[in-house]
Amino acid sequence: MGYGLRQLGKLLSVIMMMVAAFALHDSSAGTVDDIRIGDHRGMTRFVVEVQGQLDYRLFTLADPYRVVIDLPELAFSGNGNAGAVSGGVIERYRFGLFKPGVSRIVLDLDRPAVVKSHFLIPPHDGHGTRLVVDLKAASRAVFLARMEKPKPLPQGSRPEIVAENRSPSARKVIVLDPGHGGVDPGAPSVIGAPEKHITLQVARVVRDTLERSGRYDVLLTRDRDIFIPLRDRFEIARRAGADLFISLHADSFKSASVRGASVYTLSERASDREAGLLAAKENKSDVIAGIDLGTEPPEVSSILIDLARRETMNYSAHFAGILVGELKSAVPLRRNSHRFAGFVVLKAPDVPSVLVEMGYLSNPQDASALANGNNQKRLAEAIRRAVDRYFIKIASGQGNVL
Repeated sequence: MGYGLRQLGKLLSVIMMMVAAFALHDSSAGTVDDIRIGDHRGMTRFVVEVQGQLDYRLFTLADPYRVVIDLPELAFSGNGNAGAVSGGVIERYRFGLFKPGVSRIVLDLDRPAVVKSHFLIPPHDGHGTRLVVDLKAASRAVFLARMEKPKPLPQGSRPEIVAENRSPSARKVIVLDPGHGGVDPGAPSVIGAPEKHITLQVARVVRDTLERSGRYDVLLTRDRDIFIPLRDRFEIARRAGADLFISLHADSFKSASVRGASVYTLSERASDREAGLLAAKENKSDVIAGIDLGTEPPEVSSILIDLARRETMNYSAHFAGILVGELKSAVPLRRNSHRFAGFVVLKAPDVPSVLVEMGYLSNPQDASALANGNNQKRLAEAIRRAVDRYFIKIASGQGNVL
């Protein structure tokens, strides 16, 4: 690839993500014993019970209406981390690790509501520390008038990345991106673990498979159950000088009969309606995690799209075609298995990037296969073969598709 484009991209795309959180005081980590929701004197009461010391910061976000609670890093019980709620103003809630040292709970509201009160109840009578939040329905005008503007996270919260500069003889750098994580669970599974756990499991298997070949250095955008903003994901690849970026996902669909894998590359126009809807859903990850996207300059998106030059997009499409061919031997494929849409996570201007939807967790067969260790290894071997073929063709000049 042209190093001029890579250097240009590095100079123009160092963007500090403004995210919604308040700074937390030091506090020893604890465990969440229980989360309860109920009606209390005409209000919706949300209660979190914790073993251990507790500090918290609370704020609200609009469009969609959300209440966000930041806590010290806590251990949450259960396989997933989302719950639907019937009654009151809370429609759903999610929780998980937002960044090192900070756990986050996000309450999705089904209408505007104000926080009437929030307070801590000290441990007593066998109960741990309880955080109580009382919500009451209100008009949009009242919600906006009482909304507290969130503050940015400290700069130190950004992930540590390996050095950018590598010698020309260094091994190829592959960045694997396990989709979702932390407070963003991704798609639910009909048989158990949500998408965030499946993608991390598969990413680890793919990493080990690629490293065993001795030809690649492999980085993961996350190696535990933690939330990473979309733009930080591709920025990890850029700052690492990655030669290839592979984002791993597992979709869900309203029909349980739909199954099969697809490979997506970036385009401003979606290849079909389904691809467009999927991109829109995946691009909501930051909203799901309770980030205030209103702080991001509106010109960022257009700059990144403009920088996605034909060179990088063509290399991405070239690798996608090879990958589809190799995946045939490992997993069922959808029709039109190479598709394209405007995925935020694929917008690194100088790193060939693909997003692999490995299957549908709403389909029992796909969900079972993706959770199976042997099937994960077959999938990883298919990806390894595709990566090998891609770099062999690039080195031989056959990959020049410009």
